[in-house]
Amino acid sequence: MTTLVRWLRVRYIHALPQERRDEVLEQLSLAASPGFDYFLLVFLSCSIATFGLTTDSAAVIIGAMLIAPLMSPILGLSLASVAGKSRMFERALLALVEGALLAIGLSALLGWVAQELPFGALMELNSEVISRTRPSPFDLGIALAGGAAAAYALAQPHLSAALPGVAIATALMPPLCSVGICLSVERLDLALGALLLFLTNFAAITFAGIIVFAMLGFRPPFPGGGWRGLSRPILTSAILVLLVTFPLLALTLRFVGEASLARAVRAAVQAELNALPDARLVEITTDASNSTVQLDVTLRASRQPFYQEVVDFQSGIATRLQRPVALHLVVIPMTVLDPLVPPTHTPTPTSGPTATATKTPAPTATLTPTPSETPMPTFTPTTSATPTYTATSTPHPARIVGTGGRGVFLRVSPGGEVLPGAFLDEGASIFLLYQRQELNGIVWLQVRDAQGREGWVKAMFVLLVP
Repeated sequence: MTTLVRWLRVRYIHALPQERRDEVLEQLSLAASPGFDYFLLVFLSCSIATFGLTTDSAAVIIGAMLIAPLMSPILGLSLASVAGKSRMFERALLALVEGALLAIGLSALLGWVAQELPFGALMELNSEVISRTRPSPFDLGIALAGGAAAAYALAQPHLSAALPGVAIATALMPPLCSVGICLSVERLDLALGALLLFLTNFAAITFAGIIVFAMLGFRPPFPGGGWRGLSRPILTSAILVLLVTFPLLALTLRFVGEASLARAVRAAVQAELNALPDARLVEITTDASNSTVQLDVTLRASRQPFYQEVVDFQSGIATRLQRPVALHLVVIPMTVLDPLVPPTHTPTPTSGPTATATKTPAPTATLTPTPSETPMPTFTPTTSATPTYTATSTPHPARIVGTGGRGVFLRVSPGGEVLPGAFLDEGASIFLLYQRQELNGIVWLQVRDAQGREGWVKAMFVLLVP
């Protein structure tokens, strides 16, 4: 490892002048010391990050990363290991441990307060918290690159503008706050995952910082503190990186297995869903913590599936997965309507006035008056309304099924009394009318039987006839 560092330094990187190295040592020695300013920034950044995690706000969490001071003691550990500053190493380690404990304790307290609030700010863990409880080898690579960038930018004054970006990339405060929040909701497994992410970042940044500071010319001041003196801190940090790599790989393999199972479950459910009429998949929740796969499947369907259909659905999924399957099926009822063509309005003609001829008496040749014809009344046509077509819904034919041959009674109202003499045998033809009601989780439909009696039956016993 030291040979690689020496080759990179000679070929690509030039050592810093002694004056600049002294400035970096002094700067990190002050920044890594546990003082009032350090703990105040830990307190404030932890509060901001916890509020951001609680409200699922990525912007707020990024703001907390920018003011979190935890990067300074970690780089102080790297520089103290390379430069042989034991006192600086102790102060930096103490600052890191105390800052981490303060962040975990404060975030746990704020998480408990959030649960006690009446509006339920932390009813369940959101995606921002969950994402920090599942570290992977990619997080290790991000921390290695971020630690190297932080150490190099700190040593080069003209690159100081890159430090805020490094602080965002190598998040240190959000994982600690996630530990406290998970502890406040009694999720120890998730808290350990978030703690592993913090330890991963810590070990990777420390290792990368040691490599960069060594290439920039930092050495122990005592005799024999050349490249041979760097072997121990580099080897120690490399061992720490390897120690956190193994659990990261184990977690990654577990997550890959869970993702593969989730894809297989979704494919099996989608394939078996074709057997259920008009069913649409809404959500699948999978729990494979033991040998039996627990499935919570939510569907939308135009009718409640029969018991045998659900059994066949479960059996098909188990056959495709080749594992025992426990099924919890939730069906949300929905109404599917055919396309409706609106009726065409026919204009009604309006009658107007018409001319009527009137007879008048004709003159006679004699002076003796003779009776003249009396004009007869004439009939004038009056306006009459022209009937127009009104669109009405047509009852849909259906029949009674799924009763096991026992038939059903026609009821006066949903769940009400039986209509006298109204019994529908298995397979009886009916007409589905226009009303639908739900009572105690059971869907009732209004129907009309072959004798013209109207009443209500359960939707699970009604099958539409094309």
